[in-house]
Amino acid sequence: MSNEHYFSENPSADFVARTISVTLAGRSMQVQTAAGIFSPEHIDLGTAILLQDIDAASAQGHLLDIGCGWGPIALALAIHSPQAQILAVDVNERSLELTRRNAQSAGLTNVEALRPEQVASEIEFDQIWSNPPIRVGKGELHSILKTWLPRLRKGGAARLVVQKHLGSDSLLRWIQDEFATTHAAERIDSQKTFRVLEVVRKL
Repeated sequence: MSNEHYFSENPSADFVARTISVTLAGRSMQVQTAAGIFSPEHIDLGTAILLQDIDAASAQGHLLDIGCGWGPIALALAIHSPQAQILAVDVNERSLELTRRNAQSAGLTNVEALRPEQVASEIEFDQIWSNPPIRVGKGELHSILKTWLPRLRKGGAARLVVQKHLGSDSLLRWIQDEFATTHAAERIDSQKTFRVLEVVRKL
């Protein structure tokens, strides 16, 4: 199955887990991946760029990873911020299962992988770190961001990595317009073909 369908709830490709070696938040580890999820063979370049600034992750509170895949962002946050509670969300059941397995095997007890509707409605997030699922389409992506960005606490921030040719600049303009009264958004980094956007809740 191609990455075009990593947002399927139940991928049709056989669930055959395999192990790869990665380094997350300075820790070398082995993780399980499988076909039918996002970037199963390695850490995606956009994710790697986002995680270069892992030291900016909050030490405590609730941190959210939107579209967790096999869990690289959630795992890195959990390693860096052991006192924080990390929520990894995805609609892909295989991604959730792999993130749970990888957190357990790494001894990271502060990671919880859930479907979006399973996240308790009262939780406000100190930070969001995400390589969002751009390929779901503009309408669905906007819906995802309208769901989660308002759940930042006041002063909380989201960091989103988006490839330029997949619409990072237009997405930034949309966020600035859609959340003009409540959030401030800007581009804080640009590497290769990727942009890192930061969205801070003002009110």
